[in-house]
Amino acid sequence: MSRHYKLSPEKITTEQVKKYLYYCREERGLSNSFINQVISAVKILRQDVLGLSWDEGVKIKRPRRNHHLPDILSKQEVTALIEVTPNPKHKAIIALLYSTGMRKQELLNLRLRDIDSDRMLVRVNNGKGNKARDTLLAVKALKLLRDYYANAHPKPTKYVFESRKTGHPYSTSSVLMIVKRATARAGIKKAIHPHSLRHAFATHMLEQGTNLKLIQKLLGHSSLSSTMVYLHLAAIDPSVKSPFDQP
Repeated sequence: MSRHYKLSPEKITTEQVKKYLYYCREERGLSNSFINQVISAVKILRQDVLGLSWDEGVKIKRPRRNHHLPDILSKQEVTALIEVTPNPKHKAIIALLYSTGMRKQELLNLRLRDIDSDRMLVRVNNGKGNKARDTLLAVKALKLLRDYYANAHPKPTKYVFESRKTGHPYSTSSVLMIVKRATARAGIKKAIHPHSLRHAFATHMLEQGTNLKLIQKLLGHSSLSSTMVYLHLAAIDPSVKSPFDQP
């Protein structure tokens, strides 16, 4: 913003902030989320850094966030992602993201001791909000994990998925690249990223009749309202017919 106006931050007026936000939204096409972040940043800058007043009476209307329903992978598409991936480590990463519903960072923080093959559970110790939880360990995922471990050189010593430097977790960018490459190889045209596998897990669990409260627990959501978004993503009951198809 300072670069835009060629002014130091303390000299920028509220009206200039509003005009800049309008420019970002209407001319640059930036998201509502970005606009909200700028408003919050300006308030913090003025109050906490510059020691200037922030007149709450001068309202900069915050736009509502865009709520786009994400693309959901089918079970067949998830299987395709794994089948077209030749590297055992990469196969295991995709399988574990989907079969556990873990977030990408939770997967990267996963330690060898967190895999409980006796109870067929995965312990997520560093979940969002530093909350621990257990989630499912699928039989197929365990097989792929064992295949990966048998072929790993060197063997991981601390984390389930390690970088080339032993004892250090795998990188975020590597996981993103694995999913993007698999999506391209499988010929899937949907907008897919690592978090899409978490969405697929929750949606497929709901479609097979799993209780919403249990899905909340497996995902590590603090509020049921966060889990309820999957009600919008689940496939419509095939017994429900459009009036156009009714006699």
